[in-house]
Amino acid sequence: MSDTAAVSGTEPAGRAGNETAALSPEERFERRVAAWKSAGRVLWRPGYQQTLGERLAWLSEAAGEVCDLDGRVDMYGDGLVETLEERVAELLGTEAAVFFPTGTMAQQIVLRCWAGRTGDATVALHALSHPEVHERQAFSQVSGLRPVRLTNEPRMPTAEEVRDFPEPFGALLLELPLRDAGFVLPTWEELTEVVEAARERDAVVHFDGARLWECTPHFGRPLKEIAGLADSVYVSFYKSLGGFGGAAVGGPKTLVDEAKTWRHRYGGMIIQQFPTVLSALIGLERELPRLPDYVAHARVVAGALREGFTEAGVPWVRVHPEEPHTHQFQVWLPYEPDVLGDVALRHTEETGTGLFAQGWNRGGPGLAYTEVTVAGPGLEWTAADVKAAVRTFVERLPDRGSE
Repeated sequence: MSDTAAVSGTEPAGRAGNETAALSPEERFERRVAAWKSAGRVLWRPGYQQTLGERLAWLSEAAGEVCDLDGRVDMYGDGLVETLEERVAELLGTEAAVFFPTGTMAQQIVLRCWAGRTGDATVALHALSHPEVHERQAFSQVSGLRPVRLTNEPRMPTAEEVRDFPEPFGALLLELPLRDAGFVLPTWEELTEVVEAARERDAVVHFDGARLWECTPHFGRPLKEIAGLADSVYVSFYKSLGGFGGAAVGGPKTLVDEAKTWRHRYGGMIIQQFPTVLSALIGLERELPRLPDYVAHARVVAGALREGFTEAGVPWVRVHPEEPHTHQFQVWLPYEPDVLGDVALRHTEETGTGLFAQGWNRGGPGLAYTEVTVAGPGLEWTAADVKAAVRTFVERLPDRGSE
């Protein structure tokens, strides 16, 4: 997303300044982070905005909840790493699980393992899926996989698209939720039909479940039942759980054992990973049980944002999805990204209230969107609080004719 910073607040409300024109993208980002950290009220406080000291203090304070601090540290994937792997396998209902330092490594390895079993290195996925958009063609450039796109539409692939795809594929990758389309999910019936369509083609099904943890309210099913639809499942420990990083893949034990061999070959056999593993276990202990509350309240916040911008006279606004499927969603407004970035940061600096933590992306001429996350701090906001913050945000927007 584009990173823009606010002016100092010396101009009249309703007019965006140009003080940030000489700032580098890094300087703009740092100013936005500083404003968000100092704000008294926000919807979400990402861990990556904390200082080193704050993150270390958090780890030290919480580690005793999830392990015996008199135990020894891990070495090359044993000890605490195995504890996390066993915990993930139990949560997902899989035979086994394997920890990886990154999700990019995790999914390359599991899908190349499946390719060896099926004899087909072709992976069918959505054009907006994370490996296609954010990983620099790692599937093809590093792992010898051949991604093919089922659809470009900003929604999940349908069973018909899977069933009628005009060439064979060995694996179907489904990102749940599909982040770049607005954190969208299919219905449970649609998901089961898509999986069945892949089975009809003798393809294995892999869930890119980086954010699978928060999908249970939408599907109305426990995590084990959701994961049980797939042959393998990848999960992340930082996107929803607040960990330092790391990922895991759950699946059959034979697949996991092979994946551990490839983890070593890919350079993922790190001598000690206990800080990351501890943060993951803390996230599973503290954040995982709270995710349903975040999802429920995201729907309150989303509705209040839509109503607030409409009541404030903004000519067009969209919250997508209208009722969020998870605790994250998009907000679209009819302004250029740099205008909204400046106003968002001015608003945070001047009012001490943060509505939009992320930068703004261009969605078309005179149109931009951003992502909103509702987590622990957001539970304190009522719908009236959100609308009040929207009003003070809109006061700082330029007239449409003066952009």
